[in-house]
Amino acid sequence: MSHQNSESLYQRALELMPGGVNSPVRAFRGVGGTPIFFDSAEGAMLTDVDGNKYIDYVSSWGPMIRGFSNEEIVTAVIEQARKVMSVGAPTALEVDLAAAVVGRIPSMDKIRMVNSGTEATMSAIRLARGYTGRDKILKFQGCFHGHGDSLLVKAGSGVLTLGLPDSPGVPGDLAQHTLTAPFNDTESVDELFERWGDSIAGVIVEPIAGNMGCVLPEPGFLQHLRDVTLRYGSLLIFDEVMTGFRVSHGGAQELYGVNPDLTTLGKVIGGGMPVGAYGGTARIMDHVAPVGPVYQSGTLSGNPVAMASGLATIAGLNDEFYANLQTRTDQIVRGLRMLASDQGVAMHINDVCGMFGIFFTEQDRITSYDEVSRCSSETYSKFFHAMLDQGVYFAPSAYEVAFIGSQHSEDTVDATLAAAKSVFSTL
Repeated sequence: MSHQNSESLYQRALELMPGGVNSPVRAFRGVGGTPIFFDSAEGAMLTDVDGNKYIDYVSSWGPMIRGFSNEEIVTAVIEQARKVMSVGAPTALEVDLAAAVVGRIPSMDKIRMVNSGTEATMSAIRLARGYTGRDKILKFQGCFHGHGDSLLVKAGSGVLTLGLPDSPGVPGDLAQHTLTAPFNDTESVDELFERWGDSIAGVIVEPIAGNMGCVLPEPGFLQHLRDVTLRYGSLLIFDEVMTGFRVSHGGAQELYGVNPDLTTLGKVIGGGMPVGAYGGTARIMDHVAPVGPVYQSGTLSGNPVAMASGLATIAGLNDEFYANLQTRTDQIVRGLRMLASDQGVAMHINDVCGMFGIFFTEQDRITSYDEVSRCSSETYSKFFHAMLDQGVYFAPSAYEVAFIGSQHSEDTVDATLAAAKSVFSTL
């Protein structure tokens, strides 16, 4: 493969795959240019098929919190692959990972492993509807919960990048059961519940909205969702596919002290393997087949290699890990803010442990999709390509977050800031 460059690979891919990619945001439509085809990675460094090296802040969209080619994780994966790669039957590893996750997520008694974040959110929505006997779901503008039919309404991330507010192929009579409100807008939530409360099965929310560039919950917002769902008998679903095991030991729910009824997970719990999960109180989870009437299955769910990867990843995530992660996050965010200010670049950054979002804007607060949409995606595109030329790889979309992990040393961040200093002088 190494004899082919990114340009020739992309031309081949265009003939074989829609847009030349297997997931839309990879196509560089949000920033222009040719997608980079990568060949290898180690620590914080990516190497493309042309031999170029980059400091990485995409982290495979989040899961590589302990770095690429981490020795402990790679060893666990190889050893398990030699024993058995897939069996389609119970193994001890899925029980061990379930125990590790349930032991760390405050609201969770039981868990069901699946194979992707989309599968997790689809299953949680079905469970909420089956448990409550209601049809409507409330979600928030700019929050992306995978490509399930009920959730592709005013979604974020790749949908925003491509300018598609909704998706053809989603039946209108299904979409009508999805209500939307602006993120952080408690008044809109109250109005929707006053009108539809008896029909709302659940509220699904990214507690930290990572699919419109790291938008944090305003004080009291998540608690308000908890209060209103309890009042109306609806379920509260936290989509922690991105934030679970990234922003703290117990996810965003631990960070903000709000316990949902159901939680969806992915990314970090697979350590780079395709893994998702959903879980919650035993009372609700016992409505899932085979003990309950809500059907959900997966031939490869609980795949032993993926479980081994997840266990090895989580084993290294302790209090010291998150303290160091916060220190490194602070270092890069503080440095970028100072450099932008020195160069007169209008930029705002939202950040939380292990994640940050860069917004090119004069606004001093970013709390909703409307505010995100007023930021300059054109400036972000210039920033993206200029940083790429300097050997730093950020997400190819203004609506995605940047991820920090234990692989980002002080020297790595210093090198990133040196590149940013040069780039900001050109914006």
